[in-house]
Amino acid sequence: MSLIHPTAIIDPHAELAADVTVGPYAIIGAGVVIGAGTTVGPHAVIQGPTVLGRANRIGAHAMIGCDPQDLKYRGEETKLTVGDRNTFREFSTISRGTVTGRVDTVIGSDNFFMAYAHVAHDCVVGSHCVLANYAGLAGHVEIDDWVILGGYAGVHQFCKVGSHAFFANNATTTRDVPPYVLVAEAPAVPKGINLEGLKRRGFSADDLTAIKEAYRLLYRSGLKLAEATEQLERLAQSQKSIQLILDFLPRVTRSLVR
Repeated sequence: MSLIHPTAIIDPHAELAADVTVGPYAIIGAGVVIGAGTTVGPHAVIQGPTVLGRANRIGAHAMIGCDPQDLKYRGEETKLTVGDRNTFREFSTISRGTVTGRVDTVIGSDNFFMAYAHVAHDCVVGSHCVLANYAGLAGHVEIDDWVILGGYAGVHQFCKVGSHAFFANNATTTRDVPPYVLVAEAPAVPKGINLEGLKRRGFSADDLTAIKEAYRLLYRSGLKLAEATEQLERLAQSQKSIQLILDFLPRVTRSLVR
């Protein structure tokens, strides 16, 4: 039995691994490369240039590699690059990059994009992230590993979000969010650390204590950022988990969420 439904439309310049499954009425355009073990659901659309790794799951009506939603876009050739084992549920939309940005939208591996989630042009998404229903990233956003965005959460263009951060439902940020921090409300306000998520990922009691202290230094000590950074550097000498925060701080361009 063919793995490609007879109603699917596949451009002759697309490249599909031999075991890729394509559902009814799906459309796969020119310049699309799809790795082994990937499934494409009914009515899904994949535009190129797009490279999908192995064992990705594309849900019904998902739009992968679509033209960037940018008024400056004039049809230039740009790209989407996706790793392995990602799930894109129904009606999720993932845009390619722009020539005025980084050209390439990049998504890592083992991510879960729920229904109607949106990743805009020129974004960089790490691995093991979750975007719940209707969560959205504006253009040029950078999301590090293990980030979770609750339903309807949003990240403003050019913002950065550090590893293990957590957005409550409807939280929206116009500023950068450091690693480990849990934010809520709109505009987003830091509420503490992502304690439950860190426990699930095997962080030790010592790690959690150090991360709590780092949060206190950044948000409750009254120290200026430069002063808090000095304290964090000392803490990192004995607690490696703090290095994630120190590596993130020089990348901050839109100021830290407060």
